[in-house]
Amino acid sequence: MHPRLAAVVKAYDVRGSVPDQLDTTIARAMGEAFADETGISEGRGAAVVGRDMRVSSPDVARAVADGIRSRGADVVDIGLASTDLLYCASGQLDLPGVMVTASHNPPQDNGLKTCRAGARPIGIDTGLRSMAEAAGPLLDRTELPEPTGSIEHRDFLQPYADLLLSLAPVEGRRLKVVVDAGNGMAGHTVPAVFGQLDVELVPLYLELDGTFPNHEANPLDSSTLVDLQALVRESGADVGLAFDGDADRCFVVDETGAVVAPSAITALIATRALALEPGATVLHNVICSRAVPEIIREHGGTPVRTPVGHSLIKAEMARTGAVFGGEHSGHFYFREFFLADSGMLAALHVLGALAQSDGTVSELMAEFSRYAASGEINSRVEDQQSVVEAIAERYADLEQDRMDGLTVTADDWWFNVRASNTEPLLRLNVEGVDDATMQRVRDEVLALVRG
Repeated sequence: MHPRLAAVVKAYDVRGSVPDQLDTTIARAMGEAFADETGISEGRGAAVVGRDMRVSSPDVARAVADGIRSRGADVVDIGLASTDLLYCASGQLDLPGVMVTASHNPPQDNGLKTCRAGARPIGIDTGLRSMAEAAGPLLDRTELPEPTGSIEHRDFLQPYADLLLSLAPVEGRRLKVVVDAGNGMAGHTVPAVFGQLDVELVPLYLELDGTFPNHEANPLDSSTLVDLQALVRESGADVGLAFDGDADRCFVVDETGAVVAPSAITALIATRALALEPGATVLHNVICSRAVPEIIREHGGTPVRTPVGHSLIKAEMARTGAVFGGEHSGHFYFREFFLADSGMLAALHVLGALAQSDGTVSELMAEFSRYAASGEINSRVEDQQSVVEAIAERYADLEQDRMDGLTVTADDWWFNVRASNTEPLLRLNVEGVDDATMQRVRDEVLALVRG
């Protein structure tokens, strides 16, 4: 692989700082390789291209479109879009797609998320590596081929809103909802979706601004939720919602300002899915709470455990026919949404359940929050594998598995430790029957991780 591409091609997407790592030359070359990889070259089809609100996104998206069109394929340009809006267009039009976004990364970054027709993901082992290898020789050209494919500009926001609202209607009592878009793409999609709901919307940072002037658009970082938590309490809102930069993830804050664990959201949505389709399969990844498979079974469903990572989960959904899947990172996947993840659809399920209840979010979620969790703790470790093996040896008398990293399970606690795909980090998640148990195990394992 060309060294410039090796620096930006990740496990699930392309991502890097602009223009020193990712520039329009790479974007155009990847557009050409994408057209070939998805079989739309030489007049055989078209692709959807969308982009987020980053300062560099118009130029990067234009370069991607030029690359696709220079291979003789057509482009449907949907303009500003959240990642799940791009998936919706890919699914409904049955076309491959490219989303120009760096999700929650810093303002200077940008990237490409790609999918085949029907929103089927392209990861490093399912086409992204071969695309990068094909794009490498194109980077050093002195002349560029002329784009011959057509380009059609199309607004897909309304079909997206209509589909989501048909999948998760919000009916019942009127709710007061604070939404923090973090100046990201939820600022584009929330008005279209919430405009059709009987809710009182309290907007926070809905203005599109790729410089992220208020905070990083990364709700996995609890420090970015402080303003949302305060506004929920001050305004007396029923619930708060926080979206990441490309709005494919959603985090929920209850009426007290406390963050609701994504595992609890997974369990809630699972019960709603199982009420409509008794006995269905529901996926949960290795770092979801133990409560999730318990609750799936209690509601008559079949839980299936998966590794972390969206392309792996979507592949498992296709294999098992699962109706829903959840990740503890705030990604939620829906069979009826082309097996794709949608933060907005997850938010609508929470609002729908709350509107049908008489209580608060904290009361609604109480049955789904059974254990004490550490949250993900990252430690910088150069030789990750040897540390993982030392931990495995320390807990050799307990149940272990290697589905994704190392998971060790006891009667009243479990932990998972796994290496980052992109950085010299070990990620630790611990859960116990109570805080004291969780903290004891957390400190034991961290001592091994950090020496």
